[in-house]
Amino acid sequence: MPRVPVVDISSPSSTELGALDSACGDHGFFLLAGHGLDEIIAETWEHTRRFFDADRSLRKSVERSLENPLGYFDRELTKRERDHKEVFDFIDPSIERLDARNRWPQDLEGFRSTLNRYFDAFSDLTSRTLDLVHRALDLSAESRALTSFDRNSSTVRLNHYTLGDPVPEGERDGLAVLGKTALGYHTDPGAITLLLQDDTGGLQAESLGDGWIDVPPTTGTVVVNLGDCMQAWTNDRYRAAVHRVLPMTTKRRFSIPYFANPHRDAMVAPLPALSIGGARYREFAWREYMAARAYDNFTDLGEPDSQVTDFRI
Repeated sequence: MPRVPVVDISSPSSTELGALDSACGDHGFFLLAGHGLDEIIAETWEHTRRFFDADRSLRKSVERSLENPLGYFDRELTKRERDHKEVFDFIDPSIERLDARNRWPQDLEGFRSTLNRYFDAFSDLTSRTLDLVHRALDLSAESRALTSFDRNSSTVRLNHYTLGDPVPEGERDGLAVLGKTALGYHTDPGAITLLLQDDTGGLQAESLGDGWIDVPPTTGTVVVNLGDCMQAWTNDRYRAAVHRVLPMTTKRRFSIPYFANPHRDAMVAPLPALSIGGARYREFAWREYMAARAYDNFTDLGEPDSQVTDFRI
């Protein structure tokens, strides 16, 4: 099996589930085949490129703020250094009170409706993917309920990794230094992330056994990586995926992550069934943890960003 295994979600074999279990304990990544979403994925790629290829004034018209971290941004921080990318974030558009916070650009026909359908499709795929993880862990119904996600607190992001600095030269005064990698090493804070990546390459995962390994673009698959909450829930049996993106040197890169997060009011703690020898984490509130991570990414607080290891006992 490859270091980043492929699992056919339409009919996963016991061998594939075993490979998933091993990968989740080592680097936290696997790939999904057989998802049946090729059409909506192709449409979403088209609209992603249209958005980032549009005049900069359109993107700036939906720019995020400290009060509302949704919309467009081109100066996000990872580990206190600027990323080599620009992004567009949105939350569940099916709920009116949530969609009211989304910043949708004008004059991009089909953009909003396509992303709405994408959110629905990947919310369903996330449920199916979590079922794979639960099966690999052999969890009871009670434990599965404690390791779930809520689409209403989840987020989709469109990423454009640029050749060179994403911020125009005239706007760079006073900004944090550009990172040595396109996206610095980090973990995602939530339950799991479902990621589309184009064929450019550059995504790497940190393996306990092999150091940095490539997560190669594989046609027709969706990348899955585990987040901080999964590491805490499984009491370190599974590992939140430490990952990075190498700089783009000859070609720009696009990716689209669906960040599947727990319910906003969820309390995160190790599962009793996986804590027979003692819990390694104290309970923490997802809402507070997520808020701290989002603020860290917006501005340099002068200290390391929040990590799940902050809650280790």
